[in-house]
Amino acid sequence: MSTSAGWDRPRTSLYTDHYELTMLQGALRSGAAHRKSVFEAFARRLPDGRRYGIVGGTGRLLEGIADFRFGGQELDFLRRTHVVNEETLEYLAGYSFSGDIWGYPEGEAYFPNSPVLIVESTFAEACILETYVLSVLNHDSAIASAASRMITAAGGRPCIEMGSRRTHEESASAAARAAVIAGFDSTSNLEAGLRFGLKTVGTAAHSFTLLHDSEREAFEAQIAAFGPETALLVDTYDVEAAVRTAVELAGDRLGAVRLDSGDLVAQAQWVRRLLDELGNERTRIVVTSDLDEFAIAALQAAPVDSYGVGTSLVTGSGAPTASMVYKLVSRTDDAGAFVAVAKTSKNKTGKGGRKYALRKLNERGTATQEIVGIGHRPEDDGNDRPLLQQFIKNGELLPGWTGPEGVLRARQRHAETMKELPAVVNRLQRGEAAIPTSYEEN
Repeated sequence: MSTSAGWDRPRTSLYTDHYELTMLQGALRSGAAHRKSVFEAFARRLPDGRRYGIVGGTGRLLEGIADFRFGGQELDFLRRTHVVNEETLEYLAGYSFSGDIWGYPEGEAYFPNSPVLIVESTFAEACILETYVLSVLNHDSAIASAASRMITAAGGRPCIEMGSRRTHEESASAAARAAVIAGFDSTSNLEAGLRFGLKTVGTAAHSFTLLHDSEREAFEAQIAAFGPETALLVDTYDVEAAVRTAVELAGDRLGAVRLDSGDLVAQAQWVRRLLDELGNERTRIVVTSDLDEFAIAALQAAPVDSYGVGTSLVTGSGAPTASMVYKLVSRTDDAGAFVAVAKTSKNKTGKGGRKYALRKLNERGTATQEIVGIGHRPEDDGNDRPLLQQFIKNGELLPGWTGPEGVLRARQRHAETMKELPAVVNRLQRGEAAIPTSYEEN
């Protein structure tokens, strides 16, 4: 991974919904806007067939909250369109988040009702963050969760993120970041390389071969430009002929051949045999073509060295959102005492109160249960691990959670947390969460 040179992040204050600002106006009118409040982001359930989720996007979110300001352009728009009144515009002109934010680190596993993010501030400050919090966490956690399943299926073989052309241009770079957090080796997206310091890779598409008068000329041009260690795409015409031409031109230094169509298992097997017969035992085979975790698992029997994954990854492999919600769980009353609050509506009943989370581990370091204490910290038996980390304190972003450093830290966290989870998470079939989550009341 390279070190990012940085980029000009956009102001994020209008990445929100109209009703958040009208709630703010109503709360300012009632006098409740400045009550101390606790909001919580969590998922009520996992997508069908998923046994765990992976937190993604926190680093992006924290940077966005730091840039959550209302400048002249935003205020003029809100005034011109009569979204809120002058009193509310005056409040927004001086807005800067000054509270505390805690959460599960990126790369950490979560389960139904895990308190993934906790925002402690006034109602006014926390309320208007709702849509931005959910848009980042829902997208990036969905991608990270899918990527984690793919990494598990790959069994140690590298995976390359290459789905930019299958999603929105902004979500493409975010998806690349989330994928690398969950263990992907690299991305094809250059914007992600700039913004997040990710390793970028790529060689050529079929159009490069078709541009030239022959496949031989295309290969010669690519080798001349990038050296014999390059990866050559060999399925534009006849695969066997292409492999033989590639070896003839690059010799045993040929870096890789890429297969992008056909019966990938059978094709990889006979291409491997052919490469070996030609003396290219070290030439790698890279496989692409609409892969998901199930296709990758099926390719475990094939002599494939790495996988390029696109569409399925950036769409969450069938679950494009983590279905997280952002709810007020506690607030002060007129006397300044905290009161737990929660919805009681059918199928959406919540648990009020400030949460503290602990993952219980046995003597082998395997997770057995997730305990969520309401209003108190669950007791640590000595082997257990607290899950919530503080990201922002009194409005100040704490170091280590953003930028390239944050990505590296999150990637390490993912690798560590996967070792803790029971072996059941390695299975791709339908099933319940890998470990149960339970509440401890005061």
